[in-house]
Amino acid sequence: MAILAWARLVVATVPFERWRGSLGSERDRAGSGREPASGDDVNRARRAATLIEHAARRLPFATKCLPRAMALSWMLRDRRIEHALVFAVRPAQERQSADALHAWVEIGGAKLIGDLPGPWVETLRLGR
Repeated sequence: MAILAWARLVVATVPFERWRGSLGSERDRAGSGREPASGDDVNRARRAATLIEHAARRLPFATKCLPRAMALSWMLRDRRIEHALVFAVRPAQERQSADALHAWVEIGGAKLIGDLPGPWVETLRLGR
């Protein structure tokens, strides 16, 4: 719950350029050459995503997709699990009353958190 509250505070008060480097796998930045996530890593990541979603339901305030994705990304980085945090926008003709922006975390193309029906146009991918 604390990590979700922290993520929400960061999004609301700190410029994106200051926290974007803390998201996604470190492979691209550090040249670690680590292998893609193993089956065990994927299972651990799914459990972490479940914990984030459970914590979000218990908070006295709403957390949208970005703080949830950030919290999961931070947890996965701490566990050294390869993943990507993806930012996307809904095409203009599809927006109507729905949110136009979205974020999710994925491993190997499988969304762990933030799986909403599209279409979505990916604008930024942090990590693998």
